[in-house]
Amino acid sequence: MIALEIDPDATEPPFEQVRRQVAAAAADGSLPPGHRLPTVRALAADLGLAVNTVARAYRELEADGVVETQGRRGTFVTAPVALDGATRAAVEQVVADARRAGLSRDQVVRLVEEVWGA
Repeated sequence: MIALEIDPDATEPPFEQVRRQVAAAAADGSLPPGHRLPTVRALAADLGLAVNTVARAYRELEADGVVETQGRRGTFVTAPVALDGATRAAVEQVVADARRAGLSRDQVVRLVEEVWGA
């Protein structure tokens, strides 16, 4: 079972809270590759959310390559993508530049999300 918590008072929308928590659990191994996620309806009922809210989170997770939907079989966590050396070096450079500029981690994450959505 997946343990997610939705903060109704957060500025972050519920679908993003679901997306972020599932992505983090997949990244840290709490949800290993091949783990079957609950159905959209089951997770929505467990969290007290609308089905469309969870469906959007699952769609975004699939677009990010975190999960894969296999039709009637369900939605499964995918294997993590290995970064090549050049990509890792580029990310390390961005982090170093952000630190020199005095940006917080949260500011950098918001900036990346803004650019990613552009």
